[in-house]
Amino acid sequence: MLNLAGRLWHRHRLQGSHAFCSRPLVLLQSDDWGRVGVRDEEGAELLRAGGVSLGERPYDFYTLETADDVIALRNLLKGHRDSTGRCACLVMNFVMANLDFAKMAAGGFQQIQLLALTEGLPGKWSRPGLFNAYRQGVADGVFYPALHGLTHFCRVPVEDAMTRDGKRRELLRTLWKAETPYIHWRMPWVGYEYCNPAKPRQGFLTAEMQSGMVQEAASLFAAFFGVPPVSACAPGYRANHDTHAAWSKCGVRVAQNGSGTSLPPHIDDCGILNLQRTIDFEPGVQELPLETYMQLAEDSFARGVPAIISVHAINFHSSLKDFRGSTLRALDRFLSALERKYPDLLYVHDGDMYEIVTQGRFRSANGVVSVAIQQRDGTKSRASAWSAK
Repeated sequence: MLNLAGRLWHRHRLQGSHAFCSRPLVLLQSDDWGRVGVRDEEGAELLRAGGVSLGERPYDFYTLETADDVIALRNLLKGHRDSTGRCACLVMNFVMANLDFAKMAAGGFQQIQLLALTEGLPGKWSRPGLFNAYRQGVADGVFYPALHGLTHFCRVPVEDAMTRDGKRRELLRTLWKAETPYIHWRMPWVGYEYCNPAKPRQGFLTAEMQSGMVQEAASLFAAFFGVPPVSACAPGYRANHDTHAAWSKCGVRVAQNGSGTSLPPHIDDCGILNLQRTIDFEPGVQELPLETYMQLAEDSFARGVPAIISVHAINFHSSLKDFRGSTLRALDRFLSALERKYPDLLYVHDGDMYEIVTQGRFRSANGVVSVAIQQRDGTKSRASAWSAK
């Protein structure tokens, strides 16, 4: 049951006004972890031999992070501290299964087969030490795992293409023979997990279908990380009320949403806290000047909402193309600038935000931190006075 602080945020959402926090809060949210793409140089050559010309866009080089990529990111985050001495933390949204290319090939690519992340990586994919690197970052408090989904793509249009002769079927087979599931910008018709673009207005799958997918993904997440997911981000940010209801049944309490609107954090009628990303930080895809990122953060704080930084996993990949180096340098500069300008800054993750909204405080390894939640007229909720202890 929500306390006064939680009811305040829910009420303000319904009335269309803004509740806000008294301190600058910074969250880092990142999608697509654990999801395979173009396997390696051999896989890229197989694609080229099949008529897929790579290099037109950055996502032609989306592959899968290595242990070194994850360790380098972990080390950078450990070097950044907020006003309480706590490290920066990245919310990592994981895809919990990949296509089982070997089984699919044995069946003539007639049916989708999945290999859970708990069972390893498919086919010739090899990333020694990767899973341990994930877990070490979680243990160090610089990674916060969250649920992205089961497949990322929508199975319905893909299964439909598999049963029909034509260019889509041939493209799928070319990609799968090279152990690449899809390249989204080249084939947007694969959609996103809960959303089929072939239906009018990108129709969502039924509540029953979504519930089954979410339950399976949440179960695999709990098996992989040892805890159930608290936060989730729908692939492509395509989620509806049925998605949120399915998440809620699995214990998810936070929904991550993409940028583009100015909604403040609010709790919906499924009891889920909705967080809106405010800064698209994607140096591997499009790098912007530091001043632009800082202005976006300042705008967030001026509105009394967290600066929620979106940075996708591709930005830390290095095996096919080195996105990692430039991203780490840019992220280091950005976080350092934030720390200098906002000495009372707090690095928080999604679980912390849910506690802040519902309890007016959150717990960290450095103690209990209370954060004021205020209305536009300046009045505070009962659980509002903040202090770092």
